[in-house]
Amino acid sequence: MPSLTWPSKALPDLKPASLTLDSLIYPRGFGYPDASPDSHLFLGDNLRIMASLIPEYENRLDLIYADPPFFTNKRYPARIGRGEDSRHPQEWQMAEGYGDHWENLETYLDFLYPRLVLMYRLLSPHGTLYLHLDWHADAYARLLLDELFGRERLLNEIIWTYHGPSPIRRAFNRKHDAILVYTKGADYTFNANAVREPYHPNTIKTFASSSKAGFGKIPDLERGKVPEDWWYFPVVARLHNERTGYPTQKPEALLKRILLASSNPGDLVADFFCGSGTFPAVAARHGRRFLAGDVLWRAIHTTRERLVEELRTPFTLYRETVAAIPTESLPCPVVVSSLNISLKDPPALDYWEIDPAWDGKIFRSAIQTRRPNRSAEIPLEIKMPAAPTNVCVRAVTVDGCLFQSTSNR
Repeated sequence: MPSLTWPSKALPDLKPASLTLDSLIYPRGFGYPDASPDSHLFLGDNLRIMASLIPEYENRLDLIYADPPFFTNKRYPARIGRGEDSRHPQEWQMAEGYGDHWENLETYLDFLYPRLVLMYRLLSPHGTLYLHLDWHADAYARLLLDELFGRERLLNEIIWTYHGPSPIRRAFNRKHDAILVYTKGADYTFNANAVREPYHPNTIKTFASSSKAGFGKIPDLERGKVPEDWWYFPVVARLHNERTGYPTQKPEALLKRILLASSNPGDLVADFFCGSGTFPAVAARHGRRFLAGDVLWRAIHTTRERLVEELRTPFTLYRETVAAIPTESLPCPVVVSSLNISLKDPPALDYWEIDPAWDGKIFRSAIQTRRPNRSAEIPLEIKMPAAPTNVCVRAVTVDGCLFQSTSNR
């Protein structure tokens, strides 16, 4: 069996992260204050975070979707404006997103390899890994996955194809990604009926016109077909209702197909490069529990915003103890009345939330409000279901700065 080697290939000393419970989020108040969370967000280096999860979650994850950096050696800014004309990118309001920069290929493989090892350990015996890359590094990743899983455990190489402009003039336009699908064992989850799609109208016409069509094999045209291993879904830039502004965001339909095919309701699924949060948002919508993480605060903030819209059960936000979220005092008055809390002349906000009974340790987010995807307006008053006692307000500006203030009623 061939293997991929390079001079620095080795498993580093896997030091587990020291995790701090930063907050408990009760989306729109559901379950507050007693419901127990069964889904979790993590802010920090996913190598250390996955190492810290091994004692509790080894061989327990039913599905992992991984969308790591692609080895593009580019920087991707985040779009933070609202209501802007998509045809005029020079007018967009932008902020720092994330970088996909590497000294060389060896450095990139040093990053990817140990993370794949930990994902393999976390997968359950019937679990599946979907590794999403493109032409920059997918060939190297496939050799690493053959080594870890065994080449016989390659289930599919899925090609996601899409349209869009391209600056390339001396080659064919590169308009596809590769998703490598590996199962940990022979008894894996695959729900064919959950992902069937209608046959093409031309196929239906062909079978309707001739009894000899299909050389005697007549498919169940009403039931539909299992998709081939090439998928067309539009990129998020063409999906106005989904766009968060986070760079390289993936379309919900793509991840919904993955989720429905390779997991069941109630399963525990994971995405340790969650970025804009599409995978945990889709998982929440379809009744899966999730673990999701990212090293960037903007990614976790974007994910949390989406989850408070999707979930009716609480989830937690853990952070590496060394990855403290920089927090400043909110530079505006917090006005507390019997059942209303309002902000007076705040900075431009993206999101704010309230803990009505702040204990000074764990933020229990009972009520949240966020800036709509297509509008810059955010409500500056929140009505509470019961009279607050010791109010703590957290607010995130459009630039990603976190502010916090307390106010005794």
